Amino acid sequence: MSEKNIGNLHEYTVSELSGAVKRTIEDAFGLVRVKAELGRCTRAASGHFYLDLKDEKAVISGVMWKGNAARLSINPEQGMEVVATGRMSTFPGQSRYQLIIDSLEPAGVGALMALFEERKKKLAAEGLFAPERKKPLPFLPKVIGVVTSPSGAVIRDILHRLRERFPRHVIVWPTLVQGRGAEEKIAEAIRGFNALQADGDIPRPDVLIVARGGGSLEDLWCFNEEAVARAAAASEIPLISAVGHETDTTLIDYVADKRAPTPTAAAEIAVPVRADLLSEVLNKERRFTGAVTRSFETRRSALLSASRGLGRPEDILGAAAQRLDRASDGLRAGLRAKLDTSMTSLARCSGRLTPGLLAHSFSVRENRVASAWSRIETRSERALADSAARLSRSADRLKPGLLAHGFKAQATRIETLWSRIDARARNILVDKRSRLAASARVLGAVSYQNVLERGFALVRDAEGGLIRRVAGAAPGAAGEVQFADGTRSIRFEGEGPGASPKKNAKTSEKSATKPRQPRLFD
Repeated sequence: MSEKNIGNLHEYTVSELSGAVKRTIEDAFGLVRVKAELGRCTRAASGHFYLDLKDEKAVISGVMWKGNAARLSINPEQGMEVVATGRMSTFPGQSRYQLIIDSLEPAGVGALMALFEERKKKLAAEGLFAPERKKPLPFLPKVIGVVTSPSGAVIRDILHRLRERFPRHVIVWPTLVQGRGAEEKIAEAIRGFNALQADGDIPRPDVLIVARGGGSLEDLWCFNEEAVARAAAASEIPLISAVGHETDTTLIDYVADKRAPTPTAAAEIAVPVRADLLSEVLNKERRFTGAVTRSFETRRSALLSASRGLGRPEDILGAAAQRLDRASDGLRAGLRAKLDTSMTSLARCSGRLTPGLLAHSFSVRENRVASAWSRIETRSERALADSAARLSRSADRLKPGLLAHGFKAQATRIETLWSRIDARARNILVDKRSRLAASARVLGAVSYQNVLERGFALVRDAEGGLIRRVAGAAPGAAGEVQFADGTRSIRFEGEGPGASPKKNAKTSEKSATKPRQPRLFD
Protein backbone atom coordinates (compact mmCIF):
# COMPACT_ATOMS: atom_id res chain seq x y z
CA MET A 1 0.00 0.00 0.00
CA SER A 2 1.40 3.41 -0.92
CA GLU A 3 2.13 6.12 1.53
CA LYS A 4 -0.69 8.17 0.00
CA ASN A 5 -3.22 5.46 0.67
CA ILE A 6 -1.89 4.97 4.17
CA GLY A 7 -2.35 8.62 4.84
CA ASN A 8 -6.04 8.40 3.76
CA LEU A 9 -6.87 5.64 6.41
CA HIS A 10 -9.20 6.62 9.25
CA GLU A 11 -7.46 7.10 12.53
CA TYR A 12 -9.19 5.34 15.51
CA THR A 13 -8.76 6.04 19.12
CA VAL A 14 -8.09 3.06 21.32
CA SER A 15 -11.60 3.20 22.75
CA GLU A 16 -13.15 3.46 19.29
CA LEU A 17 -11.20 0.51 18.02
CA SER A 18 -11.99 -1.56 21.12
CA GLY A 19 -15.69 -0.72 20.75
CA ALA A 20 -15.66 -1.68 17.08
CA VAL A 21 -14.04 -5.03 17.86
CA LYS A 22 -16.59 -5.59 20.63
CA ARG A 23 -19.56 -4.92 18.34
CA THR A 24 -18.12 -7.11 15.60
CA ILE A 25 -17.63 -10.08 17.94
CA GLU A 26 -21.02 -9.70 19.62
CA ASP A 27 -22.76 -9.44 16.23
CA ALA A 28 -20.98 -12.50 14.87
CA PHE A 29 -21.35 -14.65 18.01
CA GLY A 30 -24.58 -13.41 19.59
CA LEU A 31 -25.58 -16.88 20.89
CA VAL A 32 -23.22 -19.83 21.08
CA ARG A 33 -22.96 -23.19 22.86
CA VAL A 34 -19.50 -24.35 23.83
CA LYS A 35 -18.57 -27.82 25.02
CA ALA A 36 -15.39 -27.67 27.05
CA GLU A 37 -13.55 -28.73 30.20
CA LEU A 38 -13.55 -26.36 33.15
CA GLY A 39 -10.22 -24.95 34.15
CA ARG A 40 -9.91 -22.18 36.74
CA CYS A 41 -13.15 -21.62 38.67
CA THR A 42 -13.49 -18.60 40.95
CA ARG A 43 -16.53 -17.11 42.71
CA ALA A 44 -16.04 -13.44 43.51
CA ALA A 45 -17.32 -11.71 46.62
CA SER A 46 -19.89 -9.91 44.47
CA GLY A 47 -21.43 -13.26 43.46
CA HIS A 48 -20.09 -13.30 39.91
CA PHE A 49 -18.51 -16.56 38.74
CA TYR A 50 -15.27 -16.51 36.66
CA LEU A 51 -14.01 -19.62 34.88
CA ASP A 52 -11.89 -20.88 32.00
CA LEU A 53 -13.24 -23.09 29.20
CA LYS A 54 -10.52 -25.17 27.57
CA ASP A 55 -9.74 -28.09 25.34
CA GLU A 56 -6.47 -29.57 24.13
CA LYS A 57 -5.43 -26.50 22.10
CA ALA A 58 -7.15 -23.32 23.37
CA VAL A 59 -8.62 -21.51 26.40
CA ILE A 60 -11.54 -19.05 26.51
CA SER A 61 -12.28 -16.96 29.55
CA GLY A 62 -15.85 -16.99 30.76
CA VAL A 63 -17.94 -15.07 33.26
CA MET A 64 -21.38 -15.73 34.74
CA TRP A 65 -23.14 -12.86 36.41
CA LYS A 66 -24.44 -13.45 39.96
CA GLY A 67 -28.12 -13.72 38.90
CA ASN A 68 -27.40 -16.69 36.65
CA ALA A 69 -24.78 -18.12 39.03
CA ALA A 70 -27.36 -18.30 41.84
CA ARG A 71 -29.61 -20.51 39.67
CA LEU A 72 -26.95 -23.15 38.94
CA SER A 73 -28.05 -26.71 39.73
CA ILE A 74 -24.46 -27.95 39.94
CA ASN A 75 -21.34 -26.73 41.67
CA PRO A 76 -18.77 -26.16 38.91
CA GLU A 77 -15.40 -27.72 39.66
CA GLN A 78 -12.10 -27.88 37.82
CA GLY A 79 -11.95 -30.78 35.38
CA MET A 80 -15.74 -31.05 34.94
CA GLU A 81 -16.93 -31.37 31.34
CA VAL A 82 -19.75 -28.88 30.70
CA VAL A 83 -21.79 -27.21 27.97
CA ALA A 84 -21.88 -23.40 28.32
CA THR A 85 -24.52 -21.30 26.57
CA GLY A 86 -24.01 -17.55 26.14
CA ARG A 87 -22.62 -14.81 23.91
CA MET A 88 -19.14 -13.71 23.02
CA SER A 89 -17.93 -10.26 24.05
CA THR A 90 -14.73 -8.40 24.90
CA PHE A 91 -13.25 -6.77 27.94
CA PRO A 92 -11.59 -3.61 26.66
CA GLY A 93 -9.83 -2.95 29.92
CA GLN A 94 -7.53 -5.92 29.32
CA SER A 95 -7.85 -6.27 25.50
CA ARG A 96 -9.28 -9.78 25.66
CA TYR A 97 -12.43 -11.57 24.60
CA GLN A 98 -14.63 -13.70 26.86
CA LEU A 99 -17.84 -15.70 26.89
CA ILE A 100 -20.73 -14.19 28.85
CA ILE A 101 -22.38 -17.40 30.13
CA ASP A 102 -26.15 -17.54 30.64
CA SER A 103 -26.42 -21.24 31.56
CA LEU A 104 -24.01 -24.02 32.47
CA GLU A 105 -24.87 -27.69 32.51
CA PRO A 106 -22.90 -30.95 32.63
CA ALA A 107 -21.91 -32.41 29.30
CA GLY A 108 -24.08 -35.52 29.71
CA VAL A 109 -24.53 -38.07 32.47
CA GLY A 110 -21.07 -39.49 31.88
CA ALA A 111 -19.39 -36.39 33.24
CA LEU A 112 -21.49 -36.42 36.40
CA MET A 113 -20.88 -40.12 36.90
CA ALA A 114 -17.13 -39.57 36.48
CA LEU A 115 -17.30 -36.84 39.13
CA PHE A 116 -19.42 -39.11 41.33
CA GLU A 117 -16.88 -41.93 41.09
CA GLU A 118 -14.04 -39.54 41.85
CA ARG A 119 -15.74 -38.27 45.01
CA LYS A 120 -16.70 -41.80 45.99
CA LYS A 121 -13.07 -42.95 45.80
CA LYS A 122 -11.94 -39.92 47.80
CA LEU A 123 -14.42 -40.46 50.64
CA ALA A 124 -13.79 -44.21 50.66
CA ALA A 125 -10.06 -43.58 51.02
CA GLU A 126 -10.82 -41.45 54.11
CA GLY A 127 -12.71 -44.38 55.67
CA LEU A 128 -16.18 -42.79 55.64
CA PHE A 129 -17.70 -45.92 54.07
CA ALA A 130 -16.12 -48.38 56.55
CA PRO A 131 -18.69 -50.80 58.08
CA GLU A 132 -17.13 -50.59 61.55
CA ARG A 133 -17.95 -46.89 61.88
CA LYS A 134 -21.66 -47.40 61.18
CA LYS A 135 -23.85 -47.11 64.28
CA PRO A 136 -26.64 -49.59 65.09
CA LEU A 137 -30.21 -48.34 64.85
CA PRO A 138 -32.35 -48.26 68.02
CA PHE A 139 -34.95 -51.03 68.15
CA LEU A 140 -37.82 -48.70 69.09
CA PRO A 141 -36.92 -44.97 68.93
CA LYS A 142 -39.01 -42.52 70.94
CA VAL A 143 -38.35 -39.56 68.63
CA ILE A 144 -37.63 -39.69 64.86
CA GLY A 145 -36.12 -36.73 63.02
CA VAL A 146 -36.89 -36.32 59.30
CA VAL A 147 -34.90 -34.08 56.95
CA THR A 148 -36.97 -33.47 53.80
CA SER A 149 -39.21 -31.02 52.02
CA PRO A 150 -42.38 -30.29 54.06
CA SER A 151 -44.56 -29.90 50.96
CA GLY A 152 -43.73 -33.14 49.13
CA ALA A 153 -45.37 -36.54 49.20
CA VAL A 154 -42.33 -38.04 50.96
CA ILE A 155 -43.18 -36.76 54.44
CA ARG A 156 -46.82 -37.89 54.04
CA ASP A 157 -45.69 -41.39 53.06
CA ILE A 158 -43.33 -41.59 56.05
CA LEU A 159 -45.96 -40.40 58.56
CA HIS A 160 -48.60 -42.73 57.11
CA ARG A 161 -46.27 -45.72 57.33
CA LEU A 162 -45.27 -44.90 60.90
CA ARG A 163 -48.92 -44.69 61.95
CA GLU A 164 -49.57 -48.12 60.44
CA ARG A 165 -46.58 -49.84 62.06
CA PHE A 166 -45.84 -48.07 65.36
CA PRO A 167 -46.80 -44.41 65.97
CA ARG A 168 -43.84 -42.35 67.16
CA HIS A 169 -43.06 -38.68 67.84
CA VAL A 170 -41.76 -37.19 64.54
CA ILE A 171 -39.85 -33.91 64.18
CA VAL A 172 -39.52 -32.55 60.62
CA TRP A 173 -36.67 -30.21 59.68
CA PRO A 174 -37.93 -28.52 56.47
CA THR A 175 -35.25 -28.01 53.83
CA LEU A 176 -34.60 -27.83 50.12
CA VAL A 177 -33.88 -31.17 48.46
CA GLN A 178 -33.06 -29.92 44.97
CA GLY A 179 -31.37 -26.96 43.32
CA ARG A 180 -28.69 -24.48 44.22
CA GLY A 181 -27.84 -24.32 47.93
CA ALA A 182 -29.83 -27.45 48.83
CA GLU A 183 -26.69 -29.28 49.94
CA GLU A 184 -25.92 -26.62 52.56
CA LYS A 185 -29.49 -26.70 53.88
CA ILE A 186 -29.44 -30.51 54.18
CA ALA A 187 -26.05 -30.51 55.96
CA GLU A 188 -27.27 -27.73 58.26
CA ALA A 189 -30.39 -29.76 59.14
CA ILE A 190 -28.30 -32.84 60.04
CA ARG A 191 -25.97 -30.74 62.21
CA GLY A 192 -28.95 -28.97 63.78
CA PHE A 193 -30.57 -32.23 64.90
CA ASN A 194 -27.25 -33.36 66.44
CA ALA A 195 -26.92 -30.05 68.29
CA LEU A 196 -30.21 -30.55 70.18
CA GLN A 197 -29.90 -31.34 73.90
CA ALA A 198 -31.40 -34.52 75.28
CA ASP A 199 -33.24 -32.62 78.03
CA GLY A 200 -34.07 -29.52 76.01
CA ASP A 201 -37.45 -28.07 75.04
CA ILE A 202 -37.22 -29.86 71.66
CA PRO A 203 -36.40 -33.54 72.25
CA ARG A 204 -33.29 -34.93 70.54
CA PRO A 205 -34.18 -37.61 67.95
CA ASP A 206 -33.04 -41.18 68.45
CA VAL A 207 -32.74 -41.76 64.69
CA LEU A 208 -32.64 -39.51 61.60
CA ILE A 209 -34.20 -40.07 58.17
CA VAL A 210 -32.88 -38.03 55.22
CA ALA A 211 -35.47 -38.53 52.49
CA ARG A 212 -36.34 -37.38 48.98
CA GLY A 213 -38.45 -38.78 46.17
CA GLY A 214 -37.12 -40.06 42.87
CA GLY A 215 -35.63 -37.91 40.10
CA SER A 216 -32.88 -37.60 37.55
CA LEU A 217 -29.20 -37.64 38.42
CA GLU A 218 -29.15 -33.84 38.21
CA ASP A 219 -32.15 -33.57 40.56
CA LEU A 220 -30.47 -35.80 43.15
CA TRP A 221 -27.03 -34.25 42.75
CA CYS A 222 -27.19 -32.23 45.99
CA PHE A 223 -26.99 -35.56 47.89
CA ASN A 224 -23.69 -36.28 46.08
CA GLU A 225 -22.04 -33.13 47.44
CA GLU A 226 -19.22 -33.59 49.96
CA ALA A 227 -20.89 -31.26 52.46
CA VAL A 228 -23.91 -33.57 52.77
CA ALA A 229 -21.81 -36.75 52.88
CA ARG A 230 -19.47 -35.40 55.57
CA ALA A 231 -22.36 -34.08 57.68
CA ALA A 232 -24.02 -37.52 57.54
CA ALA A 233 -20.75 -39.23 58.45
CA ALA A 234 -20.22 -36.89 61.42
CA SER A 235 -23.74 -37.41 62.78
CA GLU A 236 -23.78 -38.86 66.29
CA ILE A 237 -27.43 -39.85 65.79
CA PRO A 238 -27.92 -43.03 63.69
CA LEU A 239 -28.94 -41.95 60.18
CA ILE A 240 -31.08 -43.66 57.51
CA SER A 241 -30.77 -42.43 53.92
CA ALA A 242 -33.88 -42.71 51.75
CA VAL A 243 -33.06 -40.76 48.56
CA GLY A 244 -34.79 -41.57 45.29
CA HIS A 245 -35.97 -45.00 44.25
CA GLU A 246 -34.32 -48.38 44.75
CA THR A 247 -32.12 -47.97 41.65
CA ASP A 248 -30.88 -44.49 42.62
CA THR A 249 -27.58 -44.34 44.51
CA THR A 250 -25.99 -41.23 46.04
CA LEU A 251 -22.95 -40.60 48.23
CA ILE A 252 -25.10 -40.20 51.35
CA ASP A 253 -26.22 -43.82 50.88
CA TYR A 254 -22.63 -44.97 51.41
CA VAL A 255 -21.92 -42.91 54.54
CA ALA A 256 -25.33 -43.43 56.18
CA ASP A 257 -25.68 -46.04 58.91
CA LYS A 258 -28.52 -47.67 56.95
CA ARG A 259 -29.77 -47.24 53.36
CA ALA A 260 -33.47 -47.56 52.55
CA PRO A 261 -34.57 -48.08 48.94
CA THR A 262 -37.54 -45.70 49.37
CA PRO A 263 -38.78 -43.22 52.03
CA THR A 264 -41.57 -45.66 52.93
CA ALA A 265 -39.00 -48.40 53.48
CA ALA A 266 -37.07 -46.00 55.74
CA ALA A 267 -40.12 -45.75 58.02
CA GLU A 268 -40.36 -49.55 58.04
CA ILE A 269 -36.68 -49.83 59.01
CA ALA A 270 -37.00 -47.20 61.76
CA VAL A 271 -39.78 -48.91 63.77
CA PRO A 272 -41.04 -52.50 64.17
CA VAL A 273 -44.64 -53.63 63.70
CA ARG A 274 -46.56 -53.09 66.94
CA ALA A 275 -48.99 -55.94 66.28
CA ASP A 276 -46.13 -58.37 65.66
CA LEU A 277 -44.46 -57.30 68.92
CA LEU A 278 -47.68 -57.81 70.88
CA SER A 279 -48.18 -61.23 69.30
CA GLU A 280 -44.60 -62.23 70.08
CA VAL A 281 -44.88 -61.04 73.69
CA LEU A 282 -48.13 -62.96 74.19
CA ASN A 283 -46.60 -66.07 72.61
CA LYS A 284 -43.58 -65.86 74.89
CA GLU A 285 -45.86 -65.31 77.89
CA ARG A 286 -47.81 -68.48 77.06
CA ARG A 287 -44.62 -70.45 76.58
CA PHE A 288 -43.17 -69.14 79.83
CA THR A 289 -46.35 -69.95 81.76
CA GLY A 290 -46.41 -73.46 80.29
CA ALA A 291 -42.74 -74.03 81.09
CA VAL A 292 -43.21 -72.88 84.71
CA THR A 293 -46.31 -75.05 85.11
CA ARG A 294 -44.53 -78.10 83.73
CA SER A 295 -41.54 -77.42 85.98
CA PHE A 296 -43.78 -77.22 89.06
CA GLU A 297 -45.59 -80.42 88.10
CA THR A 298 -42.29 -82.25 87.57
CA ARG A 299 -40.98 -81.12 90.95
CA ARG A 300 -44.28 -81.96 92.63
CA SER A 301 -44.18 -85.50 91.22
CA ALA A 302 -40.56 -85.88 92.30
CA LEU A 303 -41.44 -84.65 95.80
CA LEU A 304 -44.34 -87.08 96.11
CA SER A 305 -42.13 -89.94 94.95
CA ALA A 306 -39.44 -88.99 97.44
CA SER A 307 -41.97 -88.70 100.27
CA ARG A 308 -43.25 -92.21 99.56
CA GLY A 309 -39.68 -93.53 99.64
CA LEU A 310 -38.87 -91.90 102.98
CA GLY A 311 -41.51 -93.83 104.91
CA ARG A 312 -43.52 -92.74 107.94
CA PRO A 313 -41.85 -90.61 110.66
CA GLU A 314 -43.25 -92.96 113.32
CA ASP A 315 -41.28 -95.87 111.88
CA ILE A 316 -38.06 -93.87 111.92
CA LEU A 317 -38.47 -92.29 115.37
CA GLY A 318 -40.18 -95.25 117.09
CA ALA A 319 -36.98 -97.09 118.13
CA ALA A 320 -35.33 -93.89 119.33
CA ALA A 321 -38.44 -93.01 121.35
CA GLN A 322 -38.36 -96.43 123.02
CA ARG A 323 -34.71 -96.02 123.94
CA LEU A 324 -35.49 -92.59 125.38
CA ASP A 325 -38.33 -94.01 127.48
CA ARG A 326 -36.09 -96.78 128.83
CA ALA A 327 -33.33 -94.28 129.60
CA SER A 328 -35.77 -91.99 131.45
CA ASP A 329 -37.09 -94.91 133.50
CA GLY A 330 -33.52 -95.96 134.37
CA LEU A 331 -32.62 -92.38 135.34
CA ARG A 332 -35.60 -92.15 137.63
CA ALA A 333 -34.66 -95.43 139.37
CA GLY A 334 -31.02 -94.39 139.66
CA LEU A 335 -31.93 -91.05 141.23
CA ARG A 336 -34.14 -92.83 143.74
CA ALA A 337 -31.35 -95.31 144.64
CA LYS A 338 -28.79 -92.49 144.95
CA LEU A 339 -31.12 -90.60 147.28
CA ASP A 340 -31.57 -93.64 149.49
CA THR A 341 -27.81 -94.22 149.68
CA SER A 342 -27.18 -90.59 150.57
CA MET A 343 -29.82 -90.64 153.30
CA THR A 344 -28.22 -93.77 154.82
CA SER A 345 -24.74 -92.18 154.79
CA LEU A 346 -26.12 -89.00 156.39
CA ALA A 347 -27.73 -91.03 159.18
CA ARG A 348 -24.46 -92.82 159.92
CA CYS A 349 -22.49 -89.56 159.99
CA SER A 350 -25.00 -87.75 162.21
CA GLY A 351 -24.63 -90.53 164.86
CA ARG A 352 -20.93 -89.77 165.27
CA LEU A 353 -21.42 -86.02 165.75
CA THR A 354 -21.16 -84.74 169.44
CA PRO A 355 -21.23 -81.17 170.90
CA GLY A 356 -17.59 -81.34 171.98
CA LEU A 357 -16.43 -82.47 168.56
CA LEU A 358 -18.43 -79.70 166.93
CA ALA A 359 -17.05 -77.12 169.40
CA HIS A 360 -13.44 -78.23 168.75
CA SER A 361 -14.00 -78.13 165.02
CA PHE A 362 -15.57 -74.67 165.32
CA SER A 363 -12.61 -73.47 167.48
CA VAL A 364 -10.04 -74.68 164.93
CA ARG A 365 -11.90 -73.02 162.09
CA GLU A 366 -12.32 -69.82 164.14
CA ASN A 367 -8.57 -69.63 164.72
CA ARG A 368 -7.94 -70.16 161.05
CA VAL A 369 -10.39 -67.40 160.17
CA ALA A 370 -8.82 -64.99 162.72
CA SER A 371 -5.33 -65.68 161.37
CA ALA A 372 -6.49 -65.20 157.80
CA TRP A 373 -8.32 -61.99 158.73
CA SER A 374 -5.21 -60.51 160.35
CA ARG A 375 -3.20 -61.30 157.26
CA ILE A 376 -5.93 -59.75 155.12
CA GLU A 377 -5.96 -56.57 157.24
CA THR A 378 -2.17 -56.27 157.01
CA ARG A 379 -2.18 -56.76 153.26
CA SER A 380 -5.19 -54.45 152.83
CA GLU A 381 -3.47 -51.66 154.76
CA ARG A 382 -0.31 -52.10 152.70
CA ALA A 383 -2.32 -52.20 149.43
CA LEU A 384 -4.33 -49.14 150.53
CA ALA A 385 -1.13 -47.23 151.25
CA ASP A 386 0.33 -48.22 147.90
CA SER A 387 -2.89 -47.22 146.13
CA ALA A 388 -2.98 -43.90 147.93
CA ALA A 389 0.59 -43.21 146.87
CA ARG A 390 -0.14 -44.13 143.25
CA LEU A 391 -3.31 -42.07 143.35
CA SER A 392 -1.45 -39.04 144.65
CA ARG A 393 1.13 -39.41 141.91
CA SER A 394 -1.54 -39.88 139.22
CA ALA A 395 -3.65 -36.98 140.50
CA ASP A 396 -0.88 -34.56 139.61
CA ARG A 397 -0.97 -35.73 135.99
CA LEU A 398 -4.76 -35.73 135.65
CA LYS A 399 -6.38 -32.72 133.98
CA PRO A 400 -10.05 -31.92 133.34
CA GLY A 401 -9.40 -31.79 129.56
CA LEU A 402 -8.03 -35.34 129.48
CA LEU A 403 -10.97 -36.66 131.48
CA ALA A 404 -13.43 -34.83 129.24
CA HIS A 405 -11.75 -36.22 126.12
CA GLY A 406 -11.92 -39.74 127.53
CA PHE A 407 -15.57 -39.29 128.52
CA LYS A 408 -16.37 -37.95 125.04
CA ALA A 409 -14.67 -40.91 123.33
CA GLN A 410 -16.52 -43.36 125.55
CA ALA A 411 -19.81 -41.53 124.90
CA THR A 412 -19.22 -41.73 121.15
CA ARG A 413 -18.47 -45.42 121.43
CA ILE A 414 -21.60 -45.96 123.54
CA GLU A 415 -23.72 -44.09 120.97
CA THR A 416 -22.26 -46.23 118.16
CA LEU A 417 -22.94 -49.44 120.07
CA TRP A 418 -26.44 -48.25 120.93
CA SER A 419 -27.22 -47.46 117.26
CA ARG A 420 -25.98 -50.93 116.28
CA ILE A 421 -28.08 -52.50 119.06
CA ASP A 422 -31.13 -50.45 117.96
CA ALA A 423 -30.68 -51.46 114.29
CA ARG A 424 -30.22 -55.10 115.28
CA ALA A 425 -33.34 -54.96 117.44
CA ARG A 426 -35.34 -53.44 114.59
CA ASN A 427 -34.13 -56.14 112.20
CA ILE A 428 -35.08 -58.84 114.69
CA LEU A 429 -38.50 -57.23 115.17
CA VAL A 430 -39.08 -57.07 111.40
CA ASP A 431 -38.00 -60.71 111.02
CA LYS A 432 -40.33 -61.81 113.84
CA ARG A 433 -43.21 -59.89 112.29
CA SER A 434 -42.53 -61.52 108.91
CA ARG A 435 -42.43 -64.98 110.46
CA LEU A 436 -45.63 -64.22 112.40
CA ALA A 437 -47.37 -63.07 109.19
CA ALA A 438 -46.18 -66.22 107.36
CA SER A 439 -47.43 -68.41 110.22
CA ALA A 440 -50.77 -66.57 110.11
CA ARG A 441 -51.06 -67.25 106.38
CA VAL A 442 -50.24 -70.94 106.90
CA LEU A 443 -52.76 -71.12 109.76
CA GLY A 444 -55.40 -69.51 107.57
CA ALA A 445 -54.64 -71.99 104.78
CA VAL A 446 -55.10 -75.07 107.00
CA SER A 447 -57.99 -73.65 109.05
CA TYR A 448 -61.26 -75.52 108.92
CA GLN A 449 -63.02 -72.20 108.27
CA ASN A 450 -61.86 -72.45 104.65
CA VAL A 451 -63.50 -75.89 104.44
CA LEU A 452 -66.74 -74.44 105.83
CA GLU A 453 -66.67 -71.69 103.17
CA ARG A 454 -66.78 -74.41 100.47
CA GLY A 455 -70.12 -75.73 101.75
CA PHE A 456 -69.19 -78.23 104.50
CA ALA A 457 -70.45 -78.09 108.12
CA LEU A 458 -69.43 -79.34 111.61
CA VAL A 459 -71.85 -81.35 113.78
CA ARG A 460 -71.47 -81.02 117.56
CA ASP A 461 -73.33 -82.50 120.52
CA ALA A 462 -74.97 -80.48 123.28
CA GLU A 463 -71.67 -80.16 125.18
CA GLY A 464 -69.88 -78.85 122.06
CA GLY A 465 -68.02 -82.06 121.30
CA LEU A 466 -67.37 -82.93 117.65
CA ILE A 467 -69.48 -85.82 116.23
CA ARG A 468 -67.60 -87.71 113.49
CA ARG A 469 -69.79 -90.90 113.19
CA VAL A 470 -73.49 -91.67 113.11
CA ALA A 471 -73.05 -93.71 116.25
CA GLY A 472 -72.09 -90.58 118.15
CA ALA A 473 -75.54 -89.00 117.56
CA ALA A 474 -78.04 -90.62 119.96
CA PRO A 475 -81.68 -90.54 118.83
CA GLY A 476 -83.52 -87.60 120.36
CA ALA A 477 -80.30 -85.95 121.52
CA ALA A 478 -79.76 -82.21 121.00
CA GLY A 479 -76.85 -80.79 119.09
CA GLU A 480 -75.78 -77.99 116.78
CA VAL A 481 -74.46 -77.58 113.22
CA GLN A 482 -71.75 -75.00 112.60
CA PHE A 483 -71.76 -73.31 109.17
CA ALA A 484 -69.31 -70.77 107.80
CA ASP A 485 -71.44 -67.82 108.98
CA GLY A 486 -72.92 -69.21 112.23
CA THR A 487 -74.52 -72.20 114.03
CA ARG A 488 -78.02 -73.74 114.18
CA SER A 489 -79.42 -76.03 116.91
CA ILE A 490 -80.60 -79.52 115.85
CA ARG A 491 -82.14 -82.66 117.35
CA PHE A 492 -81.26 -86.12 116.06
CA GLU A 493 -84.02 -88.50 114.99
CA GLY A 494 -84.16 -92.11 113.81
CA GLU A 495 -82.06 -95.07 114.85
CA GLY A 496 -78.29 -95.43 114.72
CA PRO A 497 -76.52 -98.00 112.58
CA GLY A 498 -76.65 -100.58 115.36
CA ALA A 499 -80.44 -100.57 115.84
CA SER A 500 -82.43 -103.78 115.59
CA PRO A 501 -84.07 -104.29 112.16
CA LYS A 502 -87.54 -105.09 113.70
CA LYS A 503 -89.68 -102.93 111.43
CA ASN A 504 -92.35 -103.75 108.94
CA ALA A 505 -91.63 -103.70 105.23
CA LYS A 506 -93.48 -100.46 104.59
CA THR A 507 -91.49 -98.61 107.24
CA SER A 508 -88.25 -100.09 105.96
CA GLU A 509 -89.10 -99.20 102.37
CA LYS A 510 -89.98 -95.65 103.43
CA SER A 511 -86.80 -95.35 105.43
CA ALA A 512 -84.76 -96.65 102.52
CA THR A 513 -86.24 -94.15 100.11
CA LYS A 514 -85.92 -91.16 102.46
CA PRO A 515 -82.61 -90.79 104.32
CA ARG A 516 -82.64 -89.79 107.95
CA GLN A 517 -81.68 -86.14 108.48
CA PRO A 518 -81.25 -84.07 111.63
CA ARG A 519 -84.05 -81.64 112.35
CA LEU A 520 -83.02 -78.03 112.64
CA PHE A 521 -84.70 -75.68 115.09
CA ASP A 522 -83.88 -72.29 116.49
